Amino acid sequence: MNPLDPLKILFDEPRGRRLPVPRPLSRVYGPLRFPLSSKKPYVLGNFATTLDGVVSLGVPGASGGGEITGFDPHDRLLMGLLRAASDAVVVGAGTLRAVPRHLWTAEHVYPTMAPQFAEFRRRLGKAPTPLNVVVTASGRVDLALPVFSSGKVRVLIVTTHRGAQRLRGAKSLPDVDVAAVGRTGPLRAKAVLRAVALTGRHKIVLVEGGPHLIGDFFGEGALDELFLTLSPQIAGRRDAATRPGMVAGRLFAPEHPLWGSLVGVRRGASALFLRFKFPGRSPASARPRSRE
Repeated sequence: MNPLDPLKILFDEPRGRRLPVPRPLSRVYGPLRFPLSSKKPYVLGNFATTLDGVVSLGVPGASGGGEITGFDPHDRLLMGLLRAASDAVVVGAGTLRAVPRHLWTAEHVYPTMAPQFAEFRRRLGKAPTPLNVVVTASGRVDLALPVFSSGKVRVLIVTTHRGAQRLRGAKSLPDVDVAAVGRTGPLRAKAVLRAVALTGRHKIVLVEGGPHLIGDFFGEGALDELFLTLSPQIAGRRDAATRPGMVAGRLFAPEHPLWGSLVGVRRGASALFLRFKFPGRSPASARPRSRE
């Protein structure tokens, strides 16, 4: 693969501590800073959307973020960089079903930079791979999938007490733990973060979807920043259920709109890489629906 051209930095607010990103990665992305605190995790979201607001095509075998960005290499490198910086990556069961062969590691999305991602994690004093966290109220996940059975990542399944009963088979998997945080769904974002904190891997937590999960993090004021890739694609919709937007299951505007502040803009070819910070307080919102 040819080396990537550096992203053009259009705006970058200098806030937080500059992380020790290895030169081959910083040459493409530029500096990466986070305002870290020792008192609570710093929670990031990372999504990609088309120009018309679609985050998943809702087509079997083509429901992941790669189809949204056209597998844009700059977007893949950014995904890898954020995963390499994170202690844990959190996804919902719907995201797992959309990309069932996936592992939420940096090298999985950008393998040619695997040595640089590994060096980055060593400089940060982190484990070789981030904790993969799967959130499922029902416990209906296939434990034969690679994320659970490959032995390449440590996994925490956050579920309800009923879901934990369905997941009794996870006890035989040496790299999988189950945390029951409620009797029934939906699961609260802050309960998920508490379960992650008990593992000790919680300084930087990355949330990668899906729309209901990120909606809960927004709704509880539990998301500090959002990295959003704006892809130059028009996907179209027949209905919103099959091709969702970034947030589902929560209603903020017009009564209680949730406003972010732009803190970064980068450009790679025709794609924009946006970064927003959020206030970290719970807005009033619609009651979330029960989910898997």
